[in-house]
Amino acid sequence: MQTILENQRRFFRSGATRPLPFRRDALLRLQAALRKNENRLAAALHADLGKSPAESYMCEIGLCLSSVREALSHLRRWASPKRVSVPLAQFPATASVVPEPYGVALIISPWNYPVLLSMDPLISALAAGNCCVLRFSRNAPHTAKALGDLLSAIFPPEYVTVVGGGTEAASELLSLPFDTIFFTGSPSVGKRVMQAAAANLVPVTLELGGKSPCIVDSTANIPLAARRIAFGKTLNAGQTCVAPDYLLIHRSVKEQFVDEYAAAVRTMLGEHPVDNPDYPHIVNERHFHRLQGLLQGARIRMGGGMKAEALRIEPTLLDELDPTTAPCMQEEIFGPILPIVPFDSLDEVERFVQARPKPLACYVFTSDRHSERRLLNSISSGGACVNDTIMHLAVPNLPFGGVGQSGMGAYHGVTGFNAFSHAKGVLRRFTFPDLPFRYAPITGWKERVLRFFLR
Repeated sequence: MQTILENQRRFFRSGATRPLPFRRDALLRLQAALRKNENRLAAALHADLGKSPAESYMCEIGLCLSSVREALSHLRRWASPKRVSVPLAQFPATASVVPEPYGVALIISPWNYPVLLSMDPLISALAAGNCCVLRFSRNAPHTAKALGDLLSAIFPPEYVTVVGGGTEAASELLSLPFDTIFFTGSPSVGKRVMQAAAANLVPVTLELGGKSPCIVDSTANIPLAARRIAFGKTLNAGQTCVAPDYLLIHRSVKEQFVDEYAAAVRTMLGEHPVDNPDYPHIVNERHFHRLQGLLQGARIRMGGGMKAEALRIEPTLLDELDPTTAPCMQEEIFGPILPIVPFDSLDEVERFVQARPKPLACYVFTSDRHSERRLLNSISSGGACVNDTIMHLAVPNLPFGGVGQSGMGAYHGVTGFNAFSHAKGVLRRFTFPDLPFRYAPITGWKERVLRFFLR
C-alpha cells in the first residue's frame, strides 16, 4: 500500500492530472464505463442487496451519471480562479482564490449504496484533479468486484486504483499520509478514521449517519406524508443513511397515518412484501438478527413479518414504546422499522430532537409555514426536506453532509469539487509604485497614512 501511494504521488507530481482536458477525458471515460456496465452493476447490486434494476438505476447508477454530467457541464467554471477585492492599502494589486487539487485522495465507501457512495466522491475527486485510492466494503463483494473491474479497465493504477484486504489492511491504509480522506460509514468507525488521519494531519470528510427524525404535524397532508415516508423507509429496505429513523407525529393524526402508511406499503410492495422479488433484503444475517432485536419493547402496529431464508423484513410500524428504553430508539435502525412517538405540541418536538445528537437529515411534514420555519430554525441537521424524504440527495446544487455526530464536510456538485480542492489565496502585486509607508521607520506621516488605511 505504501508503494501504491508513492506511485500515485509520483504521477500527481508529474502534473498530468491538472490540465482540464485530462480531467474531462477521465470523467467522459467514467461516464461511458458506467453506461456500458449498467447491467453488470445492477446484477451485482441485486446479488448483494436484492435491489431491482429500476431501484439500482434510480438510486445509484442514474445518480452517478447525473453527477458526471453536472461535473462536465461546470468543470471549467469550478476550476477557474475567483477574483476577490483588494483593500486600498494593497494598491496596486489583484487577488484571487485558486482551486488546487490536494493530491492523492483515499475514498472509503460503505455497503448500502456501494456504487453511488464510491463513484460520486470519485467524480468530485477526479474533477478536482486528484489521484484516487478506493476501498470498497466487503459486505458488497459482487459490486466491489464489478466496480474494480470497471475502474481498472479505464484508468491506470497510478491514477485510480482499488485496494482490498481485511481489518489489518484497512489500519495500514489509514496510517499512510494521504492528502485527503473521504469516508462514508458509521459514526463509530468515523471516529477511528479521524483519529488515524490526525496522526498525519490529513484533512477528512466524514459522511456518517444517525437517527433522522420525521416530524408530521396536525396540518400535514396525511395520505401524501404516509406515501412519501413509506418511500423513504422502504428504499433499500431502510438501509439508507438518511432514511426516516423515527416518526414524531401529532397525536390527533396518528391513527390516520397508520392506516395510510399500511395502504402505501401495500400499493408499493403488495400484501406480502417479503415475497416481493423487487423488495431489497437485509445485507447479511448479523444485521437481520440485530433488526429482530429492535422489535422488543414496543407494540407492532403494522408489518413485523420476516423471511429469514431471504433476509427480508416487512416494513414495520412500532407504537406504544418508551423512547428512553426501547431498543429501536437507542441506535440508528438502518432497516425497514419505523418507531412512532406521538406529540401534542412543537415544544415537545424541539426538546425531544435537541436532546439527541444532531441527525444527518430532518424531515418536516406540515402545511403551516410558521411551523416549518420554526422547526427548520430550531433543529440542527445535516440536511432537511419539507413534505418529502430522501429527495434532497438528488439535487446536485445542494451540499450533502452531516453536522456533529452525523459527520463533517459535504459534497455533491461544486461542494464536492471544493471538498477535494485546497482554496489557495494568491496576491499579485505590481512593481510600481512601491508605496513607502509600510517600511520602517513608521513615524510621522507614515503612521498617519497607515492608521487611515487600517482604521
